Amino acid sequence: MITNLWLIGIGTGSESHVTLEGRQALREAATILLPLKGEDKDDLAKLRQRIIASSGTNAQVLTFEYPVRDLALPYLARVNAWHDEIARRWQLALDAAGVHGPTALLVWGDPALYDSTIRIAQRLSPAPRLRVIPGITAVQALTAAHAIPLNTVNGPVTITTGRRLRDEGWPEGAETLVVLLDGETSFTHLDLADLYIWWGAYLGSPEQILIEGPAAEVSQQIIESRAAARTQHGWIMDSYLLRRVGMAGE
Repeated sequence: MITNLWLIGIGTGSESHVTLEGRQALREAATILLPLKGEDKDDLAKLRQRIIASSGTNAQVLTFEYPVRDLALPYLARVNAWHDEIARRWQLALDAAGVHGPTALLVWGDPALYDSTIRIAQRLSPAPRLRVIPGITAVQALTAAHAIPLNTVNGPVTITTGRRLRDEGWPEGAETLVVLLDGETSFTHLDLADLYIWWGAYLGSPEQILIEGPAAEVSQQIIESRAAARTQHGWIMDSYLLRRVGMAGE
């Protein structure tokens, strides 16, 4: 039974993206849950293991196999079934180990920004007491890597997903658009003529890749770089920011 569950943001996988509070929580945790996502994504587990080791924790590390989504189901049903199965596997791993004390789980990006770990935790019964510790978000890492502000002067910022961008196009009234969770370079579905893009992958890591420029001119470079990197590493974590050309330098 999990009574205390600590969700620790780890940014985009760099050890330096974990806050001092996050490192202290890792040292104080009794158990750390570590998902395994298959051999082709073994680097993801190794990144988490390096963060755990560098924290100096003596916590017991429990692994569990990450389930895959059932692509035969409609999208929302697919996600709900997937979340149910993840929660079940957390519970099985912890029950088998007879865990006592706080349990920590490392979360890519930020536990509250386009991440479902909090929702998955709420599926556990009885529901654990949650503690959420943010790390550096992908949005922060992206703008810092390109040395740009997130917003224009007094301007709004819209954060969306690749799926919504493909399905709905440029959001009405958007000025600065940040796109996360995009596996298909969905910006290519837009009219690129007046867009400027800042794109980044593996942010904060030695493998970091940054590309920026008028979207029409650099889109093919992004597509090719992304495909090559994914083939090389077996996975990719990327994000990008879009603005109208007239606002790109504001």
